[in-house]
Amino acid sequence: MAVSISVVLLLLVLAVVFMRSGGLRSSHALVCVLLGFLLASTSIAPTISNGLTATAHLVAGVRP
Repeated sequence: MAVSISVVLLLLVLAVVFMRSGGLRSSHALVCVLLGFLLASTSIAPTISNGLTATAHLVAGVRP
């Protein structure tokens, strides 16, 4: 749960930065949002979630 919230917040911050810098148009942001909703309702959603969880565990285990 915490990982998905962190990823959502990170993507939200990136989208805001891109929109403010002019690199991302409103239509592009709408497409990104719709893609996210569509991916969440497909059968690949658990695979994406498992991949993000595994990546988070990998990054959390790395010592600087």
